[in-house]
Amino acid sequence: MEPDLFTAAAEERQEKDPAGSPLAVRMRPRTLDEVVGQRHLLKPGSPLRRLVGESGGPAGASSVILWGPPGIGKTTLAYVVSKATDKRFVELSAITAGVKEVRAVIDGARRAVGGYGKETVLFLDEIHRFSKAQQDSLLPAVENRWVTLIAATTENPYFSVISPLLSRSLLLTLEPLTDEDLRGLLARALRDERGLGGAVTLAPDAEAHLLRVAGGDARRALTALEAAAGAALDKGEPEITLGTVEETVDRAAVTYDRDGDQHYDVASALIKSIRGSDVDAALHYLARMIEAGEDPRFIARRLMISASEDIGLADPTALPLAVAAAQAVAMIGFPEAALTLGHATVALALAPKSNAVTNAIFAARADVQKGLAGPVPPHLRDGHYKGAAKLGHAQGYVYPHDVPGAIAAQQYAPDAIHGKRYYEPTRYGAEARYADVVEKVRERLRGEGG
Repeated sequence: MEPDLFTAAAEERQEKDPAGSPLAVRMRPRTLDEVVGQRHLLKPGSPLRRLVGESGGPAGASSVILWGPPGIGKTTLAYVVSKATDKRFVELSAITAGVKEVRAVIDGARRAVGGYGKETVLFLDEIHRFSKAQQDSLLPAVENRWVTLIAATTENPYFSVISPLLSRSLLLTLEPLTDEDLRGLLARALRDERGLGGAVTLAPDAEAHLLRVAGGDARRALTALEAAAGAALDKGEPEITLGTVEETVDRAAVTYDRDGDQHYDVASALIKSIRGSDVDAALHYLARMIEAGEDPRFIARRLMISASEDIGLADPTALPLAVAAAQAVAMIGFPEAALTLGHATVALALAPKSNAVTNAIFAARADVQKGLAGPVPPHLRDGHYKGAAKLGHAQGYVYPHDVPGAIAAQQYAPDAIHGKRYYEPTRYGAEARYADVVEKVRERLRGEGG
Protein backbone atom coordinates (compact mmCIF):
# COMPACT_ATOMS: atom_id res chain seq x y z
CA MET A 1 0.00 0.00 0.00
CA GLU A 2 1.30 3.40 -0.97
CA PRO A 3 1.39 6.08 1.70
CA ASP A 4 -2.05 7.72 1.98
CA LEU A 5 -1.78 10.65 -0.46
CA PHE A 6 -5.02 12.20 0.77
CA THR A 7 -3.84 12.14 4.38
CA ALA A 8 -0.47 13.55 3.37
CA ALA A 9 -2.15 16.33 1.41
CA ALA A 10 -4.41 17.17 4.35
CA GLU A 11 -1.43 17.36 6.69
CA GLU A 12 0.41 19.59 4.24
CA ARG A 13 -2.59 21.95 3.99
CA GLN A 14 -2.79 22.05 7.76
CA GLU A 15 0.86 23.04 8.04
CA LYS A 16 0.50 25.77 5.38
CA ASP A 17 -2.88 27.06 6.61
CA PRO A 18 -3.30 26.08 10.26
CA ALA A 19 -6.16 28.55 10.72
CA GLY A 20 -8.29 26.33 8.52
CA SER A 21 -8.19 23.50 11.06
CA PRO A 22 -10.19 23.25 14.29
CA LEU A 23 -8.48 24.67 17.38
CA ALA A 24 -8.29 21.23 18.97
CA VAL A 25 -6.33 19.99 15.93
CA ARG A 26 -4.06 23.04 15.77
CA MET A 27 -3.20 22.70 19.46
CA ARG A 28 -2.38 19.02 19.18
CA PRO A 29 0.96 18.50 20.97
CA ARG A 30 4.00 18.01 18.77
CA THR A 31 6.17 16.50 21.51
CA LEU A 32 5.62 14.63 24.74
CA ASP A 33 6.62 17.79 26.62
CA GLU A 34 3.54 19.55 25.25
CA VAL A 35 1.14 16.81 26.38
CA VAL A 36 -1.31 17.98 29.03
CA GLY A 37 -1.60 15.87 32.17
CA GLN A 38 -0.41 12.25 32.42
CA ARG A 39 2.68 13.24 34.38
CA HIS A 40 3.02 9.68 35.67
CA LEU A 41 3.58 8.51 32.07
CA LEU A 42 5.94 11.28 31.02
CA LYS A 43 8.74 11.00 33.56
CA PRO A 44 12.31 10.54 32.22
CA GLY A 45 12.87 6.90 31.42
CA SER A 46 9.15 6.13 31.33
CA PRO A 47 7.81 3.60 28.78
CA LEU A 48 6.47 6.38 26.58
CA ARG A 49 9.81 8.19 26.62
CA ARG A 50 11.54 4.95 25.65
CA LEU A 51 8.99 4.31 22.94
CA VAL A 52 9.94 7.54 21.18
CA GLY A 53 13.62 6.84 21.72
CA GLU A 54 14.35 9.66 24.15
CA SER A 55 16.27 7.49 26.60
CA GLY A 56 17.88 5.14 24.14
CA GLY A 57 17.51 1.39 23.82
CA PRO A 58 14.52 -0.60 22.65
CA ALA A 59 11.03 0.31 23.83
CA GLY A 60 10.52 -3.20 25.16
CA ALA A 61 7.02 -3.55 23.74
CA SER A 62 5.65 -4.04 20.25
CA SER A 63 2.26 -2.62 21.15
CA VAL A 64 0.75 -0.26 23.66
CA ILE A 65 -2.76 -0.18 25.10
CA LEU A 66 -3.92 3.19 26.41
CA TRP A 67 -6.76 2.92 28.91
CA GLY A 68 -8.69 5.95 30.11
CA PRO A 69 -11.83 8.08 29.73
CA PRO A 70 -12.62 10.07 26.57
CA GLY A 71 -10.89 13.34 25.73
CA ILE A 72 -7.76 12.93 27.84
CA GLY A 73 -5.17 12.42 25.11
CA LYS A 74 -5.10 8.83 23.88
CA THR A 75 -5.15 9.80 20.21
CA THR A 76 -2.74 12.64 20.90
CA LEU A 77 -0.18 10.33 22.49
CA ALA A 78 -0.34 8.00 19.50
CA TYR A 79 0.14 10.93 17.13
CA VAL A 80 3.11 12.27 19.12
CA VAL A 81 4.77 8.84 19.09
CA SER A 82 4.42 8.63 15.32
CA LYS A 83 5.82 12.13 14.80
CA ALA A 84 8.67 11.70 17.27
CA THR A 85 9.74 8.46 15.64
CA ASP A 86 9.11 9.69 12.06
CA LYS A 87 6.75 6.81 11.37
CA ARG A 88 3.65 6.65 9.22
CA PHE A 89 0.53 7.25 11.28
CA VAL A 90 -2.61 5.34 10.37
CA GLU A 91 -5.75 5.74 12.44
CA LEU A 92 -8.64 3.26 12.51
CA SER A 93 -11.74 3.13 14.67
CA ALA A 94 -13.07 -0.22 15.80
CA ILE A 95 -16.57 1.21 15.32
CA THR A 96 -16.22 1.40 11.54
CA ALA A 97 -13.23 -0.81 10.71
CA GLY A 98 -13.08 -4.58 10.50
CA VAL A 99 -10.59 -7.35 9.78
CA LYS A 100 -10.41 -6.33 6.11
CA GLU A 101 -9.29 -2.80 6.97
CA VAL A 102 -6.82 -4.02 9.60
CA ARG A 103 -5.21 -6.45 7.13
CA ALA A 104 -4.98 -3.72 4.49
CA VAL A 105 -3.09 -1.49 6.94
CA ILE A 106 -0.78 -4.34 7.94
CA ASP A 107 -0.06 -5.26 4.31
CA GLY A 108 0.60 -1.61 3.53
CA ALA A 109 2.92 -1.32 6.54
CA ARG A 110 4.98 -4.30 5.38
CA ARG A 111 5.30 -2.83 1.90
CA ALA A 112 6.14 0.62 3.26
CA VAL A 113 9.07 -0.80 5.22
CA GLY A 114 10.41 -2.53 2.12
CA GLY A 115 9.60 0.20 -0.40
CA TYR A 116 10.07 3.39 1.60
CA GLY A 117 11.98 2.22 4.66
CA LYS A 118 9.31 3.75 6.85
CA GLU A 119 7.64 1.98 9.75
CA THR A 120 3.97 2.43 10.63
CA VAL A 121 2.13 3.35 13.81
CA LEU A 122 -1.38 1.90 13.76
CA PHE A 123 -3.67 3.71 16.16
CA LEU A 124 -6.79 1.64 16.80
CA ASP A 125 -9.41 3.55 18.73
CA GLU A 126 -12.01 1.78 20.88
CA ILE A 127 -10.39 -1.62 20.55
CA HIS A 128 -12.89 -2.99 23.08
CA ARG A 129 -15.48 -2.90 20.28
CA PHE A 130 -13.51 -5.49 18.31
CA SER A 131 -14.62 -9.10 18.66
CA LYS A 132 -12.18 -11.82 19.74
CA ALA A 133 -11.67 -12.86 16.10
CA GLN A 134 -11.02 -9.27 15.05
CA GLN A 135 -8.48 -8.80 17.84
CA ASP A 136 -6.85 -12.10 16.85
CA SER A 137 -6.15 -10.60 13.41
CA LEU A 138 -3.78 -8.11 15.05
CA LEU A 139 -1.55 -10.74 16.67
CA PRO A 140 0.78 -11.53 13.71
CA ALA A 141 1.51 -7.83 13.16
CA VAL A 142 2.19 -7.31 16.85
CA GLU A 143 4.36 -10.41 17.24
CA ASN A 144 6.42 -9.68 14.12
CA ARG A 145 6.46 -5.91 14.76
CA TRP A 146 5.18 -5.14 11.30
CA VAL A 147 3.41 -2.19 12.93
CA THR A 148 3.67 -0.36 16.20
CA LEU A 149 0.17 -0.86 17.51
CA ILE A 150 -1.24 1.75 19.86
CA ALA A 151 -4.74 0.75 20.90
CA ALA A 152 -7.09 2.90 22.96
CA THR A 153 -9.99 1.81 25.14
CA THR A 154 -12.32 3.42 27.62
CA GLU A 155 -13.19 0.02 29.14
CA ASN A 156 -11.15 -2.20 31.43
CA PRO A 157 -8.75 -4.00 29.05
CA TYR A 158 -8.57 -7.02 31.35
CA PHE A 159 -12.19 -7.68 30.37
CA SER A 160 -12.30 -6.23 26.86
CA VAL A 161 -8.95 -7.20 25.29
CA ILE A 162 -7.97 -10.79 24.56
CA SER A 163 -5.24 -12.24 26.76
CA PRO A 164 -2.71 -12.97 23.95
CA LEU A 165 -2.81 -9.35 22.81
CA LEU A 166 -2.80 -8.00 26.35
CA SER A 167 0.23 -10.11 27.28
CA ARG A 168 2.16 -8.77 24.26
CA SER A 169 1.30 -5.15 25.04
CA LEU A 170 2.38 -2.47 27.42
CA LEU A 171 -0.70 -1.32 29.33
CA LEU A 172 -0.68 2.38 30.22
CA THR A 173 -3.48 3.80 32.36
CA LEU A 174 -4.31 7.43 31.63
CA GLU A 175 -5.66 9.59 34.43
CA PRO A 176 -8.54 12.06 34.01
CA LEU A 177 -7.44 15.61 33.28
CA THR A 178 -7.72 18.00 36.21
CA ASP A 179 -9.02 21.55 36.07
CA GLU A 180 -5.42 22.73 36.38
CA ASP A 181 -4.45 20.64 33.34
CA LEU A 182 -7.28 22.15 31.29
CA ARG A 183 -6.59 25.65 32.60
CA GLY A 184 -3.04 25.38 31.30
CA LEU A 185 -4.32 24.08 27.98
CA LEU A 186 -6.74 26.99 27.59
CA ALA A 187 -4.00 29.50 28.48
CA ARG A 188 -1.68 27.98 25.88
CA ALA A 189 -4.40 28.04 23.22
CA LEU A 190 -5.12 31.69 23.95
CA ARG A 191 -1.53 32.86 23.54
CA ASP A 192 0.05 30.34 21.13
CA GLU A 193 0.34 31.36 17.48
CA ARG A 194 -1.03 27.96 16.51
CA GLY A 195 -4.10 28.80 18.54
CA LEU A 196 -5.67 32.22 19.02
CA GLY A 197 -2.38 34.11 19.15
CA GLY A 198 -3.46 36.58 21.83
CA ALA A 199 -6.42 37.85 19.78
CA VAL A 200 -8.69 37.65 22.83
CA THR A 201 -8.45 37.19 26.58
CA LEU A 202 -10.63 35.04 28.81
CA ALA A 203 -12.49 36.40 31.84
CA PRO A 204 -12.04 34.32 35.04
CA ASP A 205 -15.75 33.45 35.38
CA ALA A 206 -15.86 32.51 31.69
CA GLU A 207 -12.84 30.26 32.19
CA ALA A 208 -14.52 28.62 35.18
CA HIS A 209 -17.62 27.95 33.09
CA LEU A 210 -15.56 26.50 30.24
CA LEU A 211 -13.92 24.12 32.71
CA ARG A 212 -17.33 23.01 33.97
CA VAL A 213 -18.61 22.53 30.43
CA ALA A 214 -15.50 20.54 29.47
CA GLY A 215 -15.92 18.02 32.25
CA GLY A 216 -12.29 16.93 32.00
CA ASP A 217 -12.40 16.57 28.20
CA ALA A 218 -9.62 18.50 26.43
CA ARG A 219 -11.31 18.40 23.02
CA ARG A 220 -14.53 19.75 24.47
CA ALA A 221 -12.65 22.54 26.26
CA LEU A 222 -10.86 23.69 23.10
CA THR A 223 -13.96 23.40 20.94
CA ALA A 224 -15.96 25.53 23.38
CA LEU A 225 -13.12 28.05 23.63
CA GLU A 226 -12.91 28.33 19.84
CA ALA A 227 -16.66 28.94 19.53
CA ALA A 228 -16.61 31.56 22.28
CA ALA A 229 -13.56 33.31 20.81
CA GLY A 230 -15.19 33.46 17.41
CA ALA A 231 -18.32 35.00 18.90
CA ALA A 232 -16.28 37.58 20.84
CA LEU A 233 -14.26 38.58 17.77
CA ASP A 234 -17.44 38.87 15.67
CA LYS A 235 -18.77 41.34 18.25
CA GLY A 236 -15.47 43.23 18.33
CA GLU A 237 -14.89 42.37 21.97
CA PRO A 238 -11.30 41.84 23.18
CA GLU A 239 -12.38 39.58 26.05
CA ILE A 240 -14.42 36.39 26.16
CA THR A 241 -17.06 37.01 28.82
CA LEU A 242 -19.26 34.57 30.70
CA GLY A 243 -22.23 35.75 28.67
CA THR A 244 -20.44 34.99 25.42
CA VAL A 245 -19.52 31.50 26.61
CA GLU A 246 -23.11 30.88 27.66
CA GLU A 247 -24.36 32.00 24.26
CA THR A 248 -21.97 29.83 22.31
CA VAL A 249 -22.17 26.63 24.33
CA ASP A 250 -25.92 27.06 25.01
CA ARG A 251 -25.56 26.22 28.67
CA ALA A 252 -26.32 28.41 31.66
CA ALA A 253 -23.56 28.90 34.19
CA VAL A 254 -24.10 27.25 37.53
CA THR A 255 -22.75 29.11 40.54
CA TYR A 256 -20.87 26.25 42.08
CA ASP A 257 -17.32 25.83 43.35
CA ARG A 258 -16.36 22.18 43.56
CA ASP A 259 -13.65 23.04 46.05
CA GLY A 260 -15.66 25.55 48.09
CA ASP A 261 -18.65 25.76 50.38
CA GLN A 262 -21.24 25.28 47.64
CA HIS A 263 -19.80 21.87 46.86
CA TYR A 264 -20.81 20.75 50.33
CA ASP A 265 -23.95 22.91 50.56
CA VAL A 266 -25.50 21.45 47.43
CA ALA A 267 -24.46 17.91 48.34
CA SER A 268 -25.98 18.41 51.78
CA ALA A 269 -29.19 19.78 50.25
CA LEU A 270 -29.44 16.74 47.98
CA ILE A 271 -29.18 14.30 50.90
CA LYS A 272 -31.58 16.28 53.10
CA SER A 273 -34.12 16.46 50.28
CA ILE A 274 -33.92 12.68 49.87
CA ARG A 275 -34.25 12.26 53.65
CA GLY A 276 -37.29 14.53 53.57
CA SER A 277 -38.83 12.54 50.66
CA ASP A 278 -39.00 15.65 48.42
CA VAL A 279 -38.21 13.99 45.11
CA ASP A 280 -38.47 17.21 43.08
CA ALA A 281 -36.04 19.14 45.27
CA ALA A 282 -33.67 16.16 45.25
CA LEU A 283 -33.71 16.10 41.43
CA HIS A 284 -33.05 19.85 41.35
CA TYR A 285 -29.93 19.54 43.50
CA LEU A 286 -28.80 16.49 41.53
CA ALA A 287 -29.15 18.51 38.32
CA ARG A 288 -27.12 21.37 39.80
CA MET A 289 -24.32 18.97 40.71
CA ILE A 290 -24.35 17.41 37.25
CA GLU A 291 -24.37 20.75 35.43
CA ALA A 292 -21.57 22.04 37.66
CA GLY A 293 -19.35 19.18 36.49
CA GLU A 294 -19.38 17.32 39.79
CA ASP A 295 -17.60 13.97 39.80
CA PRO A 296 -20.41 11.41 39.27
CA ARG A 297 -18.61 9.01 41.60
CA PHE A 298 -18.89 11.56 44.42
CA ILE A 299 -22.64 11.82 43.86
CA ALA A 300 -22.97 8.04 43.79
CA ARG A 301 -21.08 7.73 47.07
CA ARG A 302 -23.45 10.23 48.70
CA LEU A 303 -26.44 8.21 47.50
CA MET A 304 -24.99 5.02 48.99
CA ILE A 305 -24.52 6.78 52.31
CA SER A 306 -28.09 8.08 52.17
CA ALA A 307 -29.43 4.59 51.54
CA SER A 308 -27.72 3.29 54.68
CA GLU A 309 -28.17 6.31 56.93
CA ASP A 310 -31.74 7.41 56.20
CA ILE A 311 -33.54 4.46 54.64
CA GLY A 312 -31.93 1.45 56.21
CA LEU A 313 -34.14 -1.58 56.74
CA ALA A 314 -37.32 0.33 55.95
CA ASP A 315 -36.41 -0.63 52.38
CA PRO A 316 -33.68 -3.32 52.31
CA THR A 317 -33.41 -2.92 48.52
CA ALA A 318 -32.29 0.72 48.77
CA LEU A 319 -28.60 0.04 49.48
CA PRO A 320 -28.21 -2.63 46.75
CA LEU A 321 -29.88 -0.20 44.34
CA ALA A 322 -27.48 2.60 45.29
CA VAL A 323 -24.47 0.28 45.03
CA ALA A 324 -25.61 -0.90 41.59
CA ALA A 325 -25.98 2.74 40.53
CA ALA A 326 -22.45 3.53 41.75
CA GLN A 327 -21.04 0.57 39.80
CA ALA A 328 -22.88 1.64 36.65
CA VAL A 329 -21.68 5.24 37.04
CA ALA A 330 -18.07 4.08 37.40
CA MET A 331 -18.39 2.08 34.18
CA ILE A 332 -20.20 4.56 31.92
CA GLY A 333 -19.45 8.08 33.23
CA PHE A 334 -21.20 11.23 32.03
CA PRO A 335 -23.37 12.04 30.19
CA GLU A 336 -25.20 8.69 30.44
CA ALA A 337 -24.51 8.42 34.17
CA ALA A 338 -26.99 11.27 34.73
CA LEU A 339 -29.81 8.84 33.98
CA THR A 340 -28.51 6.27 36.45
CA LEU A 341 -28.10 8.88 39.17
CA GLY A 342 -31.60 10.16 38.43
CA HIS A 343 -33.10 6.69 38.83
CA ALA A 344 -31.35 6.16 42.14
CA THR A 345 -32.27 9.61 43.48
CA VAL A 346 -35.97 9.16 42.72
CA ALA A 347 -36.04 5.68 44.25
CA LEU A 348 -34.29 6.79 47.44
CA ALA A 349 -36.41 9.92 47.84
CA LEU A 350 -39.66 7.96 47.59
CA ALA A 351 -38.51 5.03 49.75
CA PRO A 352 -39.78 4.66 53.35
CA LYS A 353 -37.27 6.07 55.81
CA SER A 354 -35.67 4.74 59.00
CA ASN A 355 -32.57 5.76 60.90
CA ALA A 356 -32.94 2.97 63.47
CA VAL A 357 -29.79 1.17 62.31
CA THR A 358 -27.90 4.47 62.21
CA ASN A 359 -28.87 5.19 65.82
CA ALA A 360 -28.06 1.63 66.85
CA ILE A 361 -24.50 1.56 65.53
CA PHE A 362 -23.79 5.06 66.86
CA ALA A 363 -25.01 4.04 70.33
CA ALA A 364 -22.98 0.82 70.29
CA ARG A 365 -19.84 2.68 69.20
CA ALA A 366 -20.39 5.31 71.88
CA ASP A 367 -20.43 2.61 74.58
CA VAL A 368 -17.25 1.04 73.20
CA GLN A 369 -15.56 4.44 73.20
CA LYS A 370 -16.59 4.89 76.84
CA GLY A 371 -14.86 1.64 77.73
CA LEU A 372 -17.97 -0.52 77.99
CA ALA A 373 -16.44 -3.59 76.42
CA GLY A 374 -15.26 -6.28 78.80
CA PRO A 375 -14.08 -9.79 78.03
CA VAL A 376 -15.91 -12.06 75.64
CA PRO A 377 -18.01 -14.60 77.62
CA PRO A 378 -15.97 -17.83 78.01
CA HIS A 379 -18.51 -20.04 76.20
CA LEU A 380 -18.20 -17.85 73.07
CA ARG A 381 -14.40 -17.92 72.87
CA ASP A 382 -12.46 -19.90 70.30
CA GLY A 383 -12.18 -23.54 71.27
CA HIS A 384 -10.41 -24.98 68.25
CA TYR A 385 -6.85 -24.92 69.54
CA LYS A 386 -5.17 -27.36 71.88
CA GLY A 387 -5.58 -26.40 75.52
CA ALA A 388 -8.70 -24.23 74.97
CA ALA A 389 -10.87 -26.64 76.97
CA LYS A 390 -8.53 -26.40 79.99
CA LEU A 391 -9.06 -22.65 79.93
CA GLY A 392 -12.81 -23.11 79.89
CA HIS A 393 -13.11 -21.67 76.40
CA ALA A 394 -16.15 -22.74 74.34
CA GLN A 395 -17.42 -24.82 77.26
CA GLY A 396 -21.17 -24.73 77.71
CA TYR A 397 -21.82 -23.14 74.33
CA VAL A 398 -25.23 -24.16 72.97
CA TYR A 399 -25.29 -24.62 69.20
CA PRO A 400 -28.44 -22.72 68.10
CA HIS A 401 -29.24 -25.14 65.28
CA ASP A 402 -29.63 -27.93 67.85
CA VAL A 403 -32.59 -26.32 69.62
CA PRO A 404 -36.14 -25.65 68.39
CA GLY A 405 -36.43 -22.34 66.61
CA ALA A 406 -32.61 -22.11 66.28
CA ILE A 407 -32.39 -19.55 69.13
CA ALA A 408 -30.56 -20.71 72.27
CA ALA A 409 -31.11 -19.02 75.62
CA GLN A 410 -27.56 -17.92 76.42
CA GLN A 411 -25.58 -14.74 76.95
CA TYR A 412 -23.77 -13.29 73.93
CA ALA A 413 -22.84 -9.77 75.03
CA PRO A 414 -20.05 -9.00 77.52
CA ASP A 415 -21.22 -8.42 81.10
CA ALA A 416 -20.62 -4.67 80.77
CA ILE A 417 -23.42 -4.24 78.26
CA HIS A 418 -25.53 -7.34 78.89
CA GLY A 419 -29.18 -6.43 78.50
CA LYS A 420 -28.59 -3.16 76.62
CA ARG A 421 -30.82 -2.49 73.61
CA TYR A 422 -29.23 -0.66 70.69
CA TYR A 423 -31.54 -1.49 67.81
CA GLU A 424 -35.03 -0.02 68.15
CA PRO A 425 -36.75 -0.68 64.82
CA THR A 426 -39.46 1.60 63.45
CA ARG A 427 -42.69 0.40 61.92
CA TYR A 428 -42.01 2.13 58.60
CA GLY A 429 -41.94 0.07 55.44
CA ALA A 430 -40.24 -3.31 55.59
CA GLU A 431 -38.72 -2.56 59.00
CA ALA A 432 -42.09 -3.29 60.65
CA ARG A 433 -41.25 -6.95 60.13
CA TYR A 434 -38.03 -6.54 62.10
CA ALA A 435 -39.92 -4.78 64.89
CA ASP A 436 -42.11 -7.83 65.37
CA VAL A 437 -39.23 -10.27 65.18
CA VAL A 438 -36.70 -8.54 67.44
CA GLU A 439 -38.88 -8.63 70.58
CA LYS A 440 -39.58 -12.33 70.20
CA VAL A 441 -35.88 -13.05 69.63
CA ARG A 442 -34.86 -11.08 72.72
CA GLU A 443 -37.41 -13.01 74.78
CA ARG A 444 -36.00 -16.34 73.60
CA LEU A 445 -32.45 -15.24 74.34
CA ARG A 446 -33.53 -14.44 77.90
CA GLY A 447 -35.14 -17.87 78.20
CA GLU A 448 -38.65 -16.45 78.13
CA GLY A 449 -41.49 -17.53 75.91
CA GLY A 450 -41.90 -20.76 73.97
